[in-house]
Amino acid sequence: MAEQLLEVNDLCVNYKVYEGLLRVLNGVSLSVGSKEKVGIIGESGCGKTTTMKAVMRILATNAIVPSGTIAYKSNDLLKLGRQELMRLHRTSMSMIFQDPTAALNPVFKVGEQLKDIVRYSEFTSNAPTKQEVKTKAVELLKSAALPEPERILDSYPFQLSGGMRQRVCIAMSLASAKDLLIADEPGTSLDVTIEDQIMRLLKQIVEDRGLSVILISHSIGAVKGFVTKLYVMYAGTMIEEAPTDELFSNPVHPYTQNLLKAVPKLTGGGVPEGIAGRIPSYLTIGDGCRFASRCRSAKESCHVHAPPAFDIGNGHRVACFHYGDI
Repeated sequence: MAEQLLEVNDLCVNYKVYEGLLRVLNGVSLSVGSKEKVGIIGESGCGKTTTMKAVMRILATNAIVPSGTIAYKSNDLLKLGRQELMRLHRTSMSMIFQDPTAALNPVFKVGEQLKDIVRYSEFTSNAPTKQEVKTKAVELLKSAALPEPERILDSYPFQLSGGMRQRVCIAMSLASAKDLLIADEPGTSLDVTIEDQIMRLLKQIVEDRGLSVILISHSIGAVKGFVTKLYVMYAGTMIEEAPTDELFSNPVHPYTQNLLKAVPKLTGGGVPEGIAGRIPSYLTIGDGCRFASRCRSAKESCHVHAPPAFDIGNGHRVACFHYGDI
């Protein structure tokens, strides 16, 4: 069994807004082993990005973490001081955001932004020369399969295509990701051919460098060939966890089953089925199963109590009362 690098236990995150309190994450738990590839899938608005921002400690100022722990290399990230957290961000973990246009500052050249990251991530013990920083920046751009790295260093983000901007973001993340890389839907703002290139590049980099990775996506096809373990998330809760092959061959939670049925198939076989209803409002959400209002098999108890995660074997866990006796 791989050594555990990251463990999130019973994490809750709320947001203070004008209308009241948004109860977004409700008891989220997940784990990532050393050099393990983990995926988190779920529809938009289910809390995937909020979970990763909590791990990175970059939540918005109106966020509240009332309970839960985030252990990274046995350190509780929620209790780390600013200097210790910055050291981890510089030397161990990094995140690729889904929108490269928003992630890059439009008024600074790519070289200025990348060199700053290199300077504070790669050279922590001594002051590097300008040439050393530039050489490392060029190496990072080359590792992200970017042609003409010298020209790109001298370009503004708006002068690059969407795919090139995302590769620049990948290069930036590689400067500090020595152990864990979080990829938040890295191809969602790109067309399908460029998205496929980005995913292939990311997979090669992760394998070459021996990194642990968390890949967030609402596209099941994008993660299937990439990760070895999958978490299915719904409305701020982890509802199913299993090895990737096991989850695709034996989905047990009603939401996971419906999610797979909604995926278009190249072989045809009928029109994909949608899932009736919508994610409940986090302002008025109850204490029961958050999928109960959309579940055809829901019992009265499902609307009252939140189900725990039941172990059904083969590393497969599901938060559904229907599997409590298995």
